[in-house]
Amino acid sequence: MNSCEIALLLLACLLSSASNAYSQGRNRLVDPPEEVTASGVGSPFVELDSWIYPSIERLAALGYIHTAFLGQRPWTRVECAGFVSEAGKSISGDSPLEVRQLYSALLAEFQPEIAGSPRVSPQIESIYTDVTAISGQPLNDSYHFGQTIINDFGRPYQEGFNSFDGFSAYLTAGRFVIYTREEFQHAPSAAAYPLSLRQFMAAIDDDPLQPPAPVPSANEFRLLDTYVGLNLAGWQLSFGKQSLWWAPDDGGALLVSDNAEPIYMFRASRTVPFELPWLLHRLGPAKIDAFFGKLSGNGFPPRPLVHGEKITFKPTPNLELGFSRTSEFSGVGRPLTFLSLFRSYTMFTSGAGEPPNQNPGKRTGGFDASYRVPFLRDWLTVYGDSLSDDDPSPLANPSRAALSTGFYMARLPGLPKIDLRAEAVYTDAPNGEVGGHYVYFDSFYHDLYTNKGNLIGSWIGREGTGFQSWLTYWAGAKDSIQLGYRHVTVSKDFIPNGESVNDMSAQFKWRLTDEMSITTSVQYERWFAPILASSAQTNWTSAVNVTFRPKSGRP
Repeated sequence: MNSCEIALLLLACLLSSASNAYSQGRNRLVDPPEEVTASGVGSPFVELDSWIYPSIERLAALGYIHTAFLGQRPWTRVECAGFVSEAGKSISGDSPLEVRQLYSALLAEFQPEIAGSPRVSPQIESIYTDVTAISGQPLNDSYHFGQTIINDFGRPYQEGFNSFDGFSAYLTAGRFVIYTREEFQHAPSAAAYPLSLRQFMAAIDDDPLQPPAPVPSANEFRLLDTYVGLNLAGWQLSFGKQSLWWAPDDGGALLVSDNAEPIYMFRASRTVPFELPWLLHRLGPAKIDAFFGKLSGNGFPPRPLVHGEKITFKPTPNLELGFSRTSEFSGVGRPLTFLSLFRSYTMFTSGAGEPPNQNPGKRTGGFDASYRVPFLRDWLTVYGDSLSDDDPSPLANPSRAALSTGFYMARLPGLPKIDLRAEAVYTDAPNGEVGGHYVYFDSFYHDLYTNKGNLIGSWIGREGTGFQSWLTYWAGAKDSIQLGYRHVTVSKDFIPNGESVNDMSAQFKWRLTDEMSITTSVQYERWFAPILASSAQTNWTSAVNVTFRPKSGRP
């Protein structure tokens, strides 16, 4: 355990002690006030795998929330309380039942923030256990061959019995917040890659041939999102391990997602929208998110740094535009200097040929947008996310950009309890380079965009083309049945003879009591990659998750 993890663990212990010494009575549900402000109030970020996001997204797609920035997550609890208050102004007893159910559940969840949280407010957020059984060989090398389980905070998994048990908790005190999420994770061991695969990986990544190292079994305690934060004049400043999601997509974000373990970072996030001066105010309310952190587990080179910045505008309540940029720089062989840091923020041309102490690193641009379609405002939202490998922005040269597009139908004609979402994505850009040396690769950073072996961007990986769709039946705000399908094709220019993957899944979420819920899922996967196996392979992944959310401090 390194020094950062020890420091964060001590903070978690302080939080647990404060929670044991503090108790709070139940609050009576009240109507939301006219306005909830996120300025000057310390508040934890809502975890990216929470039920809260799809609920707020659905209300936004149905036209009850207009101020949520969908492509810039996570949101703080106080921000979410503001969205709930906004929805409450237009929801009445005549609103559809499914809308009132969503609103009631969200209102109950954020009642402490809406009513005005006490100055010191400790809270055990959740206690959970998850058991996952995998029968058949899974895919778990996102940088080369893909993943059977995606967007799961980089949790380890192998064929056999896998599990994780954890809890999350936080303490707010005026402008300050401490948050922790801790798990004990288990996964079986796996055999080392054979010589032929190691030779391929060394050649495609321009790396030395690695020795045959088996994957050891995982039995370890791990911190996920764990940080301290300060809200100052509408900015949430936080330090620790944190996850980001910079896209309106639900299936995968090209720049930053929760596909990998949270990154150690300092983050500055604008929790209160603002407007730019002069004519720029026509761009509408804006939000900024910026971070500076380090990537772990990289070998070529070790210890690189990464920073990213994003600004998002809402020119109209129905249109959202996001502009982002990241840079992976420094690391062994490229010393961190003031000049290299300055250039990583300011240079827009290639860094090829720059001396090591001045090199700006690998910079990547992003652009995303979402739009509620005219005449179908309360039915259909379309969105897209893009990544530029060499150009300052994907808008400068779309044919060289990676692209993800999708749509969300918050209800189907005659079926108000069912929604449909579909997304298509590719990193095999039409005019990009081949051989896996374009998106998610750099001639110096051979583990580009990975944290502890998993891509921090999209699960689609290098030179991939894919499609996802989900059909969800909402029995209640926290009760749903979802059917999903995912398809991936990897170019034979990258993987010899190519690769194809097809996943079909079903997921059931059910609230057993006000405090306890259960999620069960099953996924069937069929993949064919001649470099890995001479014939098509199949696997079944079954999971059961039980989560307990104590009511202490809640209505």
